[in-house]
Amino acid sequence: MVQLGSIGGSLLSIYLCDKIGRVRTLQFCCIFWIVAAIIQITSKNVGQLYAGRLLEGLFGVGPTVVCGPVYLAEVSPKAIRGLCNSIFAGAVYLGIMLGYFANYGTILHIPDTDEKQWTIPTAVKIILAGIIFILSFLFCIESPRWLIKKGDIDQASINFSKLRHLPEDHPYILSEIADINDQLAVEAEAMKNVSLWGTFKEMFTVYSVRYRMLLCLSIQMLAQWSGANAVTIYATDFFALVGKTSKADNMMMTAVSGVVKFVSAYLAAFFLIDLLGRRKSLYIGIIFQLICLLYFALFLNICPQAVDDFKSLTSVQVAASRGALAALFLSGTAWCMGWNAVQYLINSEVLPLRVRNLGSAIIMCFHFANQYANSKALPYMMSGMNTYGAFYFFVGVLALGLLFVWFFLPECSGRSLESMEELFNLPWYLIGRRGAELAPDHSEVNRIHASNDHTGNAEGGDIDIDMQKEEREQIENANEKGKSLA
Repeated sequence: MVQLGSIGGSLLSIYLCDKIGRVRTLQFCCIFWIVAAIIQITSKNVGQLYAGRLLEGLFGVGPTVVCGPVYLAEVSPKAIRGLCNSIFAGAVYLGIMLGYFANYGTILHIPDTDEKQWTIPTAVKIILAGIIFILSFLFCIESPRWLIKKGDIDQASINFSKLRHLPEDHPYILSEIADINDQLAVEAEAMKNVSLWGTFKEMFTVYSVRYRMLLCLSIQMLAQWSGANAVTIYATDFFALVGKTSKADNMMMTAVSGVVKFVSAYLAAFFLIDLLGRRKSLYIGIIFQLICLLYFALFLNICPQAVDDFKSLTSVQVAASRGALAALFLSGTAWCMGWNAVQYLINSEVLPLRVRNLGSAIIMCFHFANQYANSKALPYMMSGMNTYGAFYFFVGVLALGLLFVWFFLPECSGRSLESMEELFNLPWYLIGRRGAELAPDHSEVNRIHASNDHTGNAEGGDIDIDMQKEEREQIENANEKGKSLA
């Protein structure tokens, strides 16, 4: 029910993020998240519980997965944009880990007949939503890019100054504002008298935007059908396949799995996504996940008796089952290194500002639709294809994803948001493989540099933005002439 509600919630964010801003949308979601949780814990029948879960997805979860990544992409310095969005993605597993431990604790200490066994874990959401709501007033600063889009450049300068810890007239901040204004001016000219429907059509009729939309939608589909969410949702069933049959054992294993994914997500955030780049992080994560799920599939294929009678396994097969259990845990680590971070990050950093809200909402709507379909399809896949057949299917999807990343996904690490247009205007067959090489970042902010010995064009405040624009145009003209001569 949360996944179904989140499909509509993602679309609702189109209006909320654009009209009331990124931070106000977050606060709106927190209020309704609390209301939905109260509806759930006071339920006396399953209908009320379903209604509370649906509202949680519609007004809580759905809009946040759009406004969160978009906000973080817009306020983060380009050098750590991947890190900030990966922290957001890792927070998903903070919630999952807390949920698993709350379930495990109540199963150990509260009898099955007591309704507190499910109301206490559900009530944890009220605490989290309340903390986020309060802290959003203390620490969240509205996105300067949204403010500039709304015409409030003065407040945008103030917010940039707070975010960057630099004076409002610092060359770095002036360059960021100049880049955003330039992009908005070009977009405003192109979007004169264009309605919401026209903006929607642009996402699939304008070449550079269409490529980005198809890229992001494909990433969502490949990520959701790679098997990671299936392992998360049906973890207790999979642990039973390798001998963990008691309820307490299963809950303990899922809690440990939550810890592994949470820690892995933040290790990937701090040490992979920006340092190695998007493509290399994905290569490592996908290959690692593929190996782990392949091992689990082979175990179930070679030892089918593990499903029905685990006690009949030989000592060698029991040892192999422990390896299968480790493979499940490690597949979560690999998922956090690869698809999990990129699926939230990519649409918020590659889409142009004029369609970022609408495009991100559609992409995350597709995300939840695939997640819902995946969770419903898995039991039928396991019965119709045999349990191991479903995992062979996931391995095939991961192999396809590896080829997809190599050919279609460009390296966006370290680029400014305003430089993406040049990258995605390249021919489609070059964007993924040679995009970063053929379309380097020419934005003004990329020309700002300083060093520890207080040298560089940002130190004295003497950078001439207009002169740099002329230099860039001369370089681009020279490049075009060179191509013609070649």
